[in-house]
Amino acid sequence: MSESTAVMTPAASSPSAETAAPAQGFDEKLAAAREASIVLATVTTEQKNRALEAIAAAVESGADEIVPANELDLANGRENGLSAALQDRLRLDASRLAGLAAAVREIIALTDPVGESVRGSRLQNGVRIDQVRVPFGVVGAIYEARPNVTVDIASLALKSGNAVVLRGGSAAENSNRVLVSLIQGALESVGLPRASVQTIDEFGRDGATRLMRARGAVDVLIPRGSAQLIETVVTESKVPVIETGAGVVHVFLDASANEEWAVDIVHNAKVQRPSVCNALETLLVHRDAASRLLGPVLSRLRDSGVTIHADAEALALFPDAVGATEDDWATEYMSLDLAVRVVGDIDEAMEHIRRYSTHHTESIITNDLGNAERFLNEVDSAVVMVNASTRFTDGGEFGFGAEVGISTQKLHARGPMGLPELTSTKWLVRGSGQARR
Repeated sequence: MSESTAVMTPAASSPSAETAAPAQGFDEKLAAAREASIVLATVTTEQKNRALEAIAAAVESGADEIVPANELDLANGRENGLSAALQDRLRLDASRLAGLAAAVREIIALTDPVGESVRGSRLQNGVRIDQVRVPFGVVGAIYEARPNVTVDIASLALKSGNAVVLRGGSAAENSNRVLVSLIQGALESVGLPRASVQTIDEFGRDGATRLMRARGAVDVLIPRGSAQLIETVVTESKVPVIETGAGVVHVFLDASANEEWAVDIVHNAKVQRPSVCNALETLLVHRDAASRLLGPVLSRLRDSGVTIHADAEALALFPDAVGATEDDWATEYMSLDLAVRVVGDIDEAMEHIRRYSTHHTESIITNDLGNAERFLNEVDSAVVMVNASTRFTDGGEFGFGAEVGISTQKLHARGPMGLPELTSTKWLVRGSGQARR
């Protein structure tokens, strides 16, 4: 089973998802989400924070329900050929559930963006105008094999005053069903509508298609997953889309790169969690540093089980690699594989990045201040780094508590998306009888 079809196909182990009529119709769910969004737009920050604490507590206390459901999803995934990378993303254990609950509590501590003044002024006639942040209303999310996203997006949507409709896919169907039920119970316990967070997984592929066509009922749609999934949503959706992107992520070792930094940063970027979108996929090495750096950098990767896909120059210096093909430069492995290429200078490195990058995250390791500034200014990606691991591209690491996703587009939101990115703005105009002349 491919990674993209993992989202769009009902679970093989759940034939009832195909045959049993959903308890509530699709249109009724969207209508309920709209009604909930009207309530959420006006609740206080204190009310939202109470709900978030209830969600965090439910995730912690619900482990006995969540973990068995997740184990069933993992077993189904193995049986259906789900990739190792997606199995890793799918997995929920006690440690990850504790992390999810902690992330929800971090959101409690964040400033509520709703009502924040973006700018304002008073006209000469005395009219006061203010641009303020407001919720989108109803947010749709389509994602695959990522039950953590269920909690992250639900919590961020709630704090930003939005209702959310989730299509989490067949691979995590059992996990998501339990999580959504726990979240709804938490909401109800503090007097907020259960319909503030809903899943449409029971509608299968048709539900995903209908969500993409629900313009007017859904205000914005956020896809998270494989490049194929994201492309499908961007291409077919009639609802406005915030595009999150696949991560063909690069690190460039400049001629002046510190060896210890290079070894540690490259290893961390590739090995710490290879299945995620901010993991390193292509390493570029300045020719003048290749004989000095490739040995120690690639040896540590090899010792950690990484398969090196090297161009001819890198292969000559590190024979334990395999030969790279043209396809390797555009591949998001999400596994312990790494493409390596030797380049002549920073210009060739940036040209390679321009050609193959998905505009997610790129990093340069250098002691040359001029090259560092050139890289920061000339590389056109959502996050550009100097002397740091690409694994830092993350809403939690950026202080957002959690993230909706990492946007690789240039409109409205770019990079890790937190609370402000789940709001729009409106203008408030206050007068005292003025008429335009």
